[in-house]
Amino acid sequence: MIHARSLAELKPDRPSLITIGSFDGVHLGHQALIRNLVESARARGYHAAVVTFFPHPSVVLRRRKPSFYLNSPEEKAAFFEGLGIDRLVTQPFNHQVAQITASQFVDQLITALDFKEIWCGADFAFGHNREGTVDWLRQHGRENGFDVKVVEPVSLTGDIISSSRIRRALADGDVSLAAACIGRPYQVPGVVVEGSHRGRTIGTPTANLQVWEERAYPANGVYACRAWVNAQSVDAVANVGVRPTFESDSQPTIEAHLLDFDADLYGQTLRLDFMTRLRAEKRFSGVDELIAQIHRDIDQARQLLKSQNSTPKF
Repeated sequence: MIHARSLAELKPDRPSLITIGSFDGVHLGHQALIRNLVESARARGYHAAVVTFFPHPSVVLRRRKPSFYLNSPEEKAAFFEGLGIDRLVTQPFNHQVAQITASQFVDQLITALDFKEIWCGADFAFGHNREGTVDWLRQHGRENGFDVKVVEPVSLTGDIISSSRIRRALADGDVSLAAACIGRPYQVPGVVVEGSHRGRTIGTPTANLQVWEERAYPANGVYACRAWVNAQSVDAVANVGVRPTFESDSQPTIEAHLLDFDADLYGQTLRLDFMTRLRAEKRFSGVDELIAQIHRDIDQARQLLKSQNSTPKF
């Protein structure tokens, strides 16, 4: 896969089928679209191409607050490559790009990708003032030699799977629903950094994660997780929150106690796969009560994780 950082970097060596969108989370709906796009492109001898944007347009235009993204651009690129995409464009988005008309953008797409078909949802729109609707694309496709394929959304339990639905599930601490929508556990990677060492003093040392500040993470609480360290899977119990039994932190932190694991992780990247929420975060009357609850959390996590299959690395 070629990953370009703007359309201007590409010149077509064969025609393409393309899709455009933010694709945050690369959830089951995205995956179904991409797999079908790739299959159709292969059958016709074309490239399968994705055009996405970073930052997300809503972050630029509506000043959306941090703790928003379900994955980084690099993670998204890895997912697309795994799905068979040939050309990925992560187009920088800013106020200047927002002023580009739909017609101008289509011209750029034709120059860079020689696309013959664009796949999109029924409510898709792009370009200045979102003028590039499906009807607009169909009209201009007749003039410019490309077709438009409208793709139906994928539903789960009667509701459409969307990035917004996943963010709401995470905000509710419902990591099981988030995983069902994504097709894999919700993942949060971070670099292990020095913490307060409170966990070590009470017999449960934790790895404190420095997480990308713009990543969405689950609601405050305690979770059964799988931690990935150098491609090794380790069962873990993670706490997301402000540690109210001690002097509360001003910002939520993510720390994980890795079960039956003892190694120096400082400076290493550790990924947490959130499997199940065990409980909400709470303030305990003292350290002894906290320690007793931590041991109950560990026992519960062991049982839950034992009953689940190993997490596939998507």
